Amino acid sequence: MDVVEKANAARQKRWTKDRKVGEGTYAVVYQGREAATGRKVAIKKIKVGQFKDGLDMSAVREVKYLKELAHQNVIALLDVFSSKTNLNLVLEFLDTDLEMIIKDRSLVFLPADIKSWMAMTFRGLEFCHRNFVLHRDLKPNNLLIASDGQLKLADFGLARDFADPGYKMTCQVITRWYRPPELLFGARYYSTAVDIWSVGCIFAELMLRTPYLPGESDMDQLKTTFRALGTPTEEDWPGHTKLPDYVPVGQFPKTPLRELFTAATADTLNLLGKCLIYEPRKRISAKEALSHPYFFALPYPSHPSKLPKTASQLAASRMAEEAETNVDMNGPGPAVKAAPPNRLKRKMSGDDIGRSVARKLDFSQPAAA
Repeated sequence: MDVVEKANAARQKRWTKDRKVGEGTYAVVYQGREAATGRKVAIKKIKVGQFKDGLDMSAVREVKYLKELAHQNVIALLDVFSSKTNLNLVLEFLDTDLEMIIKDRSLVFLPADIKSWMAMTFRGLEFCHRNFVLHRDLKPNNLLIASDGQLKLADFGLARDFADPGYKMTCQVITRWYRPPELLFGARYYSTAVDIWSVGCIFAELMLRTPYLPGESDMDQLKTTFRALGTPTEEDWPGHTKLPDYVPVGQFPKTPLRELFTAATADTLNLLGKCLIYEPRKRISAKEALSHPYFFALPYPSHPSKLPKTASQLAASRMAEEAETNVDMNGPGPAVKAAPPNRLKRKMSGDDIGRSVARKLDFSQPAAA
């Protein structure tokens, strides 16, 4: 056994797979733990033996970009090892995603909560874009939630760098409901604006509690988009009729966002509208979004630890708190802690919205490495 094989065998022994928690076409995800400490992890086993070149490009991309991107709002890659014909990615364990939160009808969202999730999404995305990485598959179930409430961008299997602006890229990326119209029209040259459109769709979904633009096919996706936002003109989006896959879809009037998002503030609608501009070059950037008045007006973003939690998250939090309380049995007694707020079926109040629950995120702090 050579040095590389020995190192791989040592890494493999460090981690234990406990149970399968998900399976896709090319990968199986397990809940696992670190053998020495018992720390929970997720182990993504990618089946590489079936590919003619030996390794799926999505696996290569995921390893490449996660090793490069260390940020509190991007999922952490802890280790990589191979076994037989499989590549195993060891990731921090996050058992909840934003889609689960949105679909849990027992949870009530405050405007401050949505603002917090959006702030963390833009922070993670700004870090990716600053490092010349496009995510290209942003959607609620790829935004994972940690036990402390931090939101983290995950699943970088479709990510790629965009340092060379003249390089052709595929338009067959981003899950359809979150795919911008330039990709639906076959654009091969694009940049960070494609991710911003996806974030706009997620923003709308958080307010509606249902997908904003759920098309049944690529053509229906365009129709659904134009029905919601109006058919673009050459004035709105110069040159879009020259895109490779352009086809006329029909004429739909522009409907003000206010008609659907009746409870949203002017700042909310302004930021949403800037994410969903047809002309990609005019869409707001992630960096600009973080300085938008939306994030600095009342209510301030909820502190991540105060965000709504699913029943399973609440149970896990209680277990963690009990474990902390029982650490020092010989001391003067456990410190008295305020119980975590139970946000299940909770009613909104003016105090919640304006003061007591809302906590401002500190955007001035450097990104965690």
